[in-house]
Amino acid sequence: MGHGKLKKFAENETFRCLLQPDASSVLAKPEGSRELVLRDHPIKGNWNRDMFEKPQPIVLELGCGKGDYTIALARRHPEMNFIGVDIKGARLWKGAKEATEEKMGNVAFLRTRIEFIDAFFGPGEVSQIWLTFSDPQLRGSENARLTSPLFLGRYSHFLVPDGIVHLKTDSRFLYEYTRSVIRANFLTVLAFGTDIYHQGIQAGDELEWDLLDVFEVKTFYETMFLKMGLPITYLAFRLRRPDLLEGTPFAYPEDFDAAFWREAEGPRRTFSHQPTKG
Repeated sequence: MGHGKLKKFAENETFRCLLQPDASSVLAKPEGSRELVLRDHPIKGNWNRDMFEKPQPIVLELGCGKGDYTIALARRHPEMNFIGVDIKGARLWKGAKEATEEKMGNVAFLRTRIEFIDAFFGPGEVSQIWLTFSDPQLRGSENARLTSPLFLGRYSHFLVPDGIVHLKTDSRFLYEYTRSVIRANFLTVLAFGTDIYHQGIQAGDELEWDLLDVFEVKTFYETMFLKMGLPITYLAFRLRRPDLLEGTPFAYPEDFDAAFWREAEGPRRTFSHQPTKG
């Protein structure tokens, strides 16, 4: 490990806005069991009390990287609290340092695996979720996609009843997959666009979010993708399913043609900036 990373990790320990729990704080092995189970972290249900300047609606960015989007949204919306979540401490250092130096009382960061997200947020604690340029898992497990039924089920445990999920991505594969998941679960689409900078976004009256945030806030990867000429897509939808019993699993889509959209994706770059076949 390079000296630069070690320095960042050491500085991360000084940032009050950055929570870095050990895996042991959210994983336990019940007596007599060989399996690890998820257990609640003490911050669960207490983010507004323990991490922010004042209690306000909470917005998550999952897979936030360096926290560019989290920081930018927090500047634009002082009436909300924002939490960026990522597993990479060296990336989170940038956002946490910026928030600390600017004394931003409405920004926090959480270093953890997104698979553990249930352990950190209580029922109704989160108002909205942003997924910005998530790995589309073109050839990986469907359950690894952050808009899979598995993950939507996790989000439903802590989103408010009318909670909104935003997906902004260069991946048409992930966009179309998410549309299929939405259809399979009769979720309400609030806004959508397959090439937002050239064709705009179609939005209904229910959208309560400023669409300028979609256009005027860009991540590092988004800027890179735009320079490559890749179209940027956007989806916003509610996770509410009023006609189903609470706890009913989210359905997997049957109409998504993974092979077609994988082929349509064509050559793309991974987040390590290396060319790959899609």
